[in-house]
Amino acid sequence: MARVELAIVGGGLVGASLALALQDGARARGWRIVLIEPHAPGEPYQPSYDARCSALSFGTQRIYERLGLWPAIARRAEPILQIHVSERGRFGAARLRALEEGVPALGYVVENAWLGECLWQALDSSVVAWRCPAEVQRMTSLDDGYRLHLDDDSHLDCALAVLADGGRSELRERLGIHVRHRPYGQAALIANVTPSEPHRGQAFERFTQDGPLALLPLAENRCALVWTRQTGDAGRLLALDERQFLCELQQQFGYRLGAFRHLGTRHLYALALVEAEEQVRPHLALLGNAAHSLHPIAGQGYNLSLRDTLCLAEELLASPAEPGDFATLLRYQARQRLDQQLTVGFSDRVTRLFATAMPLLADGRSLGLLGLDLLPPAKHWFARQAMGLGTRVQA
Repeated sequence: MARVELAIVGGGLVGASLALALQDGARARGWRIVLIEPHAPGEPYQPSYDARCSALSFGTQRIYERLGLWPAIARRAEPILQIHVSERGRFGAARLRALEEGVPALGYVVENAWLGECLWQALDSSVVAWRCPAEVQRMTSLDDGYRLHLDDDSHLDCALAVLADGGRSELRERLGIHVRHRPYGQAALIANVTPSEPHRGQAFERFTQDGPLALLPLAENRCALVWTRQTGDAGRLLALDERQFLCELQQQFGYRLGAFRHLGTRHLYALALVEAEEQVRPHLALLGNAAHSLHPIAGQGYNLSLRDTLCLAEELLASPAEPGDFATLLRYQARQRLDQQLTVGFSDRVTRLFATAMPLLADGRSLGLLGLDLLPPAKHWFARQAMGLGTRVQA
């Protein structure tokens, strides 16, 4: 394959979703798509207690439903029926309920391995080819696209190169695309835990003096824990034995789900707001964490990336020009600018608001949460943000 219309660098969830969104239109147009991925996909799915997961908003569920993938995903998707937002030691709290919003669920929690399995199985090999395991070492700009130099000494030319290779994209750096990097001085500790009481589809966002704590419902009555702490203290928590860790978690969260009985493998990630200063160039687009990486507090990172992905696919398929046309890519960027600004701004402001311990602001937060629970219009607006419906009309 000397030249293809689209080369997607990164065959993870974002890259595979773009290939799926383009698949039918590419087949009709005779386009060829290549996914380049260093880690072999397609291994048979095996349930794991420690499986990493993603919170899919209601808007994301509708996108996957539109792409025909939701029936497969739904087999292992745990619905979020209620979100309880509170601050430790304060009286204010807000409760968002799917029933009040007239939807079957506010969102769903899905294991990444299962989501990947569903995506990979849905791709048509006659349209979407894999180069895997393979890695792009460097990229050379051509008049009509890019030449990708792979680690096996081969090369591939494409009309459009899409970088979906993560927040630490080396290719982005080598292309001279600068990023705005604002560290939060925090790290997220990720693990799965099992409570003694049924979670009943409840998700919890608990703000504490030391950082926010989120619990999301998973299958088999597990909960996905996202615990944000100052970087040094997060390292201390990582080193605790299981009994000590669960004891501290219980003190911070309380007993709304009874006692925590089991803890899975813990992972630690430094947190920062990262935004690429350029998301498109002629014959080039950035998606996913390569374009923007958000704080996990509001659970909007992957959902925003999927909205970007669908919008890019729509613009490429609506244009009479071949993929890579700069005017087409600029239209995509213009369409998604407001969504990105609002989502990134919402996530960043919530993070910084709840990170301060100033008494007046703390009191204001409590009143805000109480008012949110008592004022239906405000609660409905907040719920739409959480469901991924507040910044873009879903089809």
